[in-house]
Amino acid sequence: MPSSLPRPLSDLPIRRLTRDDLVACADLSEDRGWPRDEERWTLLLAAGTGYGIDDPDSKGLMASCVVLSYGPEMAAVGMLLVAGRHARRGVGRYLMRRVIEAAGETPLSLHATASGRPLYEELGFAPSGRTIRLSGALRPAVAAGSETLGGPETVIRSASAHDLRAVVRLDSLVFGLDRTHLLTRLPTFADHLRVAEEDGELTGFAALSPSGANHAVGPLIAKDTSTAKLLVASLARATDRPLRVDVDARHEELLDWLGRCGLRSDSETTVMSLGGRRHTDWHRYFAPFSLATG
Repeated sequence: MPSSLPRPLSDLPIRRLTRDDLVACADLSEDRGWPRDEERWTLLLAAGTGYGIDDPDSKGLMASCVVLSYGPEMAAVGMLLVAGRHARRGVGRYLMRRVIEAAGETPLSLHATASGRPLYEELGFAPSGRTIRLSGALRPAVAAGSETLGGPETVIRSASAHDLRAVVRLDSLVFGLDRTHLLTRLPTFADHLRVAEEDGELTGFAALSPSGANHAVGPLIAKDTSTAKLLVASLARATDRPLRVDVDARHEELLDWLGRCGLRSDSETTVMSLGGRRHTDWHRYFAPFSLATG
């Protein structure tokens, strides 16, 4: 059925999304070939601000976008989706312009696919990095070799409620911004949360969360690559699902190790920013929370 859109597009009302829109958001993800990820949508709509355009021809959504604010220094943009039947008709551009206007002077950051990058460049976003997605089943025999990494003083264990303050503190140092409102929801969102510890000091953490038929690793923060490998290997043992992990392209050693463990690169995104850049300690920042949050 042909799509009916008003002209001009500015006649399309944009509204705030709520928890009541969870199914419609998941339906929109599925329409675009993404996992439904209802758990992730629940997290994003609780921690961020969702924008949506209702489809005049159905009870669903024509388009969506979520913005997570990290204060005046930056906001992360994610989940910009347009229903397939309305694609390539300017809806995404219209919604993003309104999101940029709403952000005011706050710099924005996002992960762009190859197909989405031209739109963001047109809107003034500039590339600042790359993220490579790998997925597959981690080979236990190869991953077991990571047990010797990090030294005997490195302990990988399940996180407890008492670790949350240290997790937030480490994340703020490495990410460069305060993500307390997001990380405090991590224990209920993630199926597994691991921390790395040396001499009683937290040196890293990683989460494993559901994403369709996969388990997604992220965020992944560690003092070095050896510790990052230990965290990933520990999470891999906690699931029988394939893993999915988005890795900063500068971490070549981790990418190589994941490849030898059986994961394969299947896509790439460009990190882009508008109005400023976040000063992240990328040497310790291996994988984002998700591509929708940074």
